[in-house]
Amino acid sequence: MSVMKERPLRVRWEESTRAPLLVLAVAFAVAYAVPIVAPGAAPWVHRVCGLVEWAVWAAFALDYAVRFALARARWAFVRSHPLDLLAVLLPLVQPLRLLRLVSTLLLVGRRARMAPQITLTTYVAGAVVGLMMFGSLAVLHVERDAPDGNIKTLGDAVWWSFTTMTTVGYGDHAPTTGLGRVLAVGLMLSGIALLGVVTANIAAWFISRFERDDAAERRQTELLEALTREVRELRAEVARLSPPDLQAVPSPSAPRS
Repeated sequence: MSVMKERPLRVRWEESTRAPLLVLAVAFAVAYAVPIVAPGAAPWVHRVCGLVEWAVWAAFALDYAVRFALARARWAFVRSHPLDLLAVLLPLVQPLRLLRLVSTLLLVGRRARMAPQITLTTYVAGAVVGLMMFGSLAVLHVERDAPDGNIKTLGDAVWWSFTTMTTVGYGDHAPTTGLGRVLAVGLMLSGIALLGVVTANIAAWFISRFERDDAAERRQTELLEALTREVRELRAEVARLSPPDLQAVPSPSAPRS
């Protein structure tokens, strides 16, 4: 009985907080992008953006704490949600904006996968756009002030992010700092994984389409065979009821010899 009461409560919490947390994630994206796109903004703008980032992370951390408290087997919950715990603890290790970015992306991705109305195509498309956007902002933030860096504008960062995620790698723009190369590795691995998901999804669609066509052909073949058997049975029944040689019966009006 306690399990029946615990599960609906946790499900209701997750369903009620999914939309607000996604809105907070959008606010985090804006707060993260403004200081990078407009580095010359007023100091209070940077402070407000930093506060928004920490507030969004705190909201996701509170969500994790509540779900942990509502879980009946709490250690099993921790073992089954390792990325959630890592995302909550990661920004506490070092007060670095990039760690808050990574943790928020992990938490948003986790909650998005839990939404039953989000299809695989929508999730992959959103992941591609989000990774490309945040990857561009992160590498621009890291590489813009590097002495030997060649990623100086947002356009350069977006182009580098696109070529890196698609594993093309023209080489005209590349990170020169250690942190920038770490970002490149993460973006390349994410791009390979997402391309693999897209390829597998397309292959599965073609396979299901061929299977449907084969099933339709098999149904038509079975229908034709059934009709053929019925025609054969009807012909056999007609042949059984109709003798081949009918004896002639004399007509009453026929003349007698």
